[in-house]
Amino acid sequence: MEDSLLDVYENFSSFWEHSLAHSDPRTKEWFLMQSPLPTLQLTALYLFLVYFGPMFMKNRSAFDCKLCLVIYNAFLVILNLYIFLELVICSTRAGYSYTCQKVVYSYEDNEYRIAKALWWYYISKCIEFMDTIFFILRKKNNQVSFLHVYHHATMFPLWWIGVKWVAGGCSFFGAQMNSFVHVVMYTYYGLSALGPAVQKYLWWKRYLTKLQLVQFVLGMAYALQSILLDCEFPLWMRWSLFFYSLSIMMLFLNFYYQAYMNTSRNKKSSSSNAAAVNKKHD
Repeated sequence: MEDSLLDVYENFSSFWEHSLAHSDPRTKEWFLMQSPLPTLQLTALYLFLVYFGPMFMKNRSAFDCKLCLVIYNAFLVILNLYIFLELVICSTRAGYSYTCQKVVYSYEDNEYRIAKALWWYYISKCIEFMDTIFFILRKKNNQVSFLHVYHHATMFPLWWIGVKWVAGGCSFFGAQMNSFVHVVMYTYYGLSALGPAVQKYLWWKRYLTKLQLVQFVLGMAYALQSILLDCEFPLWMRWSLFFYSLSIMMLFLNFYYQAYMNTSRNKKSSSSNAAAVNKKHD
């Protein structure tokens, strides 16, 4: 038994050393990139707070985080806008293809800036853990859904892998698309944090959810066509992107149905019942 475990450990160590030898040389010394442990530890801390945070807040008053939320959301709008513009400008200058783009481990200015923008995108996934923390501090635990936690807890470690091995190539498309969606999303959240005087103008929340759904459909389509075209990009990553996008899209579709379609049906049903009761008493 001990020999078998030792063999497994040695095989894994050998595989890991081989993988590191083929990682992106440009990103290996960047903050948090030397080892996956800090990323995994931060993700574990996030899940710990998700589980125990509501217990801590149970007998406490909700925090008023209005100013913090406005600053936080404004910062994420600026950060995501920077990432989006960097990826659009540098990928255009580098002649990137929107169908099939291999990774070029180059220190050429555009390629290096793309890698740096993707690293910032990875960092932003850690910063976005605060979305959940603010919900918990404000005792809005109904917002901390499985979809919400699943998305936040997976994006950060997944993008560590992306930046470690493929900080460029096909990786740019998903980050570029998602950073644009997050500019819109955090603009909405920032305005919403200003209170009822502004919230009454935020009628477009439903369309924000539709924009997020479109994003996942495009992500799946991009991954699928890159598989069919046999792009010079790790195949397992392309399949992972496809199935991950599919899982998120299914969860978002369920959210959309529960938040909008099912709610509308319930309202219509309540109205019909009320009309029937009034007619009965006429």
